[in-house]
Amino acid sequence: MPLRRTVRPLLRDPVNTLAGLARQARGEVVRLNLGPFRPYLVSHPDHVQHVLRGDWENHPREGVFWKPVERLAGRSILTEGPDWESSRRILQPLFTARYVASLAQDMAETIDKELTAWEAYAREGRWIDICEELARLVSRIVIRVLFGDKISVADAERLAPAYAIAATSFTSRLLVPFAPEWFPMPGDRAFRRAVEVIDDVVLPLVRQARRDPGDGNDIISALARARADEDGPAAERRIRDDLVSIYGASGETTAVALTWLWPLLHDHPEVAARLYEEVEIVVGRGPVDASCLPRLTYLKSVFQEMLRLYPPGWMMPRMALRANLLGDVPIEPGSTLLISPYVTQRLEEFWDRPDEFDPERFAVDRRERRHRYAYFPFGGGPHLCIGQHLFYMEAPLIVAGILARFRPQVRAPRPLTPFPGASMRPRETVEVRLEPVAGGAGA
Repeated sequence: MPLRRTVRPLLRDPVNTLAGLARQARGEVVRLNLGPFRPYLVSHPDHVQHVLRGDWENHPREGVFWKPVERLAGRSILTEGPDWESSRRILQPLFTARYVASLAQDMAETIDKELTAWEAYAREGRWIDICEELARLVSRIVIRVLFGDKISVADAERLAPAYAIAATSFTSRLLVPFAPEWFPMPGDRAFRRAVEVIDDVVLPLVRQARRDPGDGNDIISALARARADEDGPAAERRIRDDLVSIYGASGETTAVALTWLWPLLHDHPEVAARLYEEVEIVVGRGPVDASCLPRLTYLKSVFQEMLRLYPPGWMMPRMALRANLLGDVPIEPGSTLLISPYVTQRLEEFWDRPDEFDPERFAVDRRERRHRYAYFPFGGGPHLCIGQHLFYMEAPLIVAGILARFRPQVRAPRPLTPFPGASMRPRETVEVRLEPVAGGAGA
């Protein structure tokens, strides 16, 4: 694709532009001419599987697109090589399905407490920024169940917005990835200030845990115990990087993903009505708890379809170490490969009516056989996101808890434009007004 056809659309709406280019190419490999930078857009499930799984060691998470991530999260579970292997070995036991299930009751209690505070919004008839409120709610959950309540409420109020700023302020560097780090770009100053706030909250926790790791199951203690034999600033930095990475993967992405849900329900009242009915039958008017989750089957289908259309981890770039072929296209060493669930999950060759929101695609009795890598909102291969079990525990507890109390009314412009930060959130503000359910906990 020549420079004249790519630059302006990519600067205006990069996410949908990439999806449109892949659709025009019917999933074939596309090379983008961006002047000094010429990445390959890889969208066919066969090619995605080859890069993420079949030949993953030749396609590490390195290159220009990972530089901003490293500035935030350092060399951690979000990177590659020995640092990733070490972090994954330590953290994986804390994200198994069984261990996450053991956290469900604490999650439910935290959600119930936080949603009780939302009742004031309902009484006032106040419009709230739902992404901001969800980020605050999810942050409280993550701090309790993963961080052992070792972050104070005051620090939590600083951490969530700082992380949101850090995750969105390097967008200019994503759009102009070949710009050298020393060259000032829009958002750089906000990014640095946000990282300073994050470090101001996280580093004292790391230093305290290194002095006294304790025997708790929280992530801070687990990392400190696992790295007890490592000395010096490097060990402190590795723990810090993993904590920042996990906070983002378990908090930021869940809040951003659920922000898309409310406009979808507003625009599809038949889906909303069916979902409300399921919550009324399964949860009733009381607080939600973990025992409800297996019966919230339609809610799970809604989430799966929401993640098909709006995966928060929208871009998973890789770099080719050695020359290889994708289909019949030769890939040179050092090339950047752009892989996006948002793009692949909207290809007409693999999805009927790909732009329509239809949770029935994922109904248990209608689930279609499709390519394993036609749908990969949590990535794939060895770098499959360790937080997916947490999402499918945390997200339904949050949404079922909200719908047991309230009927959200939505105010947001249409169409919503995906904003290409670390997680894909709407560029526009999504506002919600909470109407109490008659006879419910929030009435």
